[in-house]
Amino acid sequence: MLRTIRTLVVPAALAMMLTLPLHAQVAGSLTADLVKDLSQVESKLVGLAKAMTADQYKWRPGEGVRSVGEVFLHVAADNYFLPAAMGMAAPASTGITGDEYTAVMAFEKQQLGRDAIIAQLESSFAHLKKSLGEMPRERMRESVSVFGQDFTMRAFMILATTHVHEHLGQMIAYARTNGVVPPWSAGGN
Repeated sequence: MLRTIRTLVVPAALAMMLTLPLHAQVAGSLTADLVKDLSQVESKLVGLAKAMTADQYKWRPGEGVRSVGEVFLHVAADNYFLPAAMGMAAPASTGITGDEYTAVMAFEKQQLGRDAIIAQLESSFAHLKKSLGEMPRERMRESVSVFGQDFTMRAFMILATTHVHEHLGQMIAYARTNGVVPPWSAGGN
């Protein structure tokens, strides 16, 4: 009896799992962990973006270095670009297609106000998380060539996640230099 149940239930469960997006298939999978991590970084970056004033968006630590607003737009641009380089198209409104880095540079050079930058940042994180979450398991070992380097899709997904962590650290330094306490640490400074 138990053997008959296993024979029927296990294949049915596997079939159901294959119809779900990858991030929903296995709790604790690499993709689920990356998407969860991106949600946490998004909360912090967007929190910093909202905590800084429009005037602070113009601040830069030195000549030739990205301003606060430029860093946030850079993160948004790459949140669209990195999935596009993996074959997950960016929204047409971004102008970012495939691995055309010139379109990314144009996106970053937009002259947007604080609220528009925040909206782009939020939209870009939604796109990045959706793209990674929908990456089919069978594509994880495929090769992708970006920045003159070869990556597996899995390694490139990790790069997309570590990239936003790099800029979170940068933005914490920018915020504190401008007297802004990160919202998640406001109690302990």
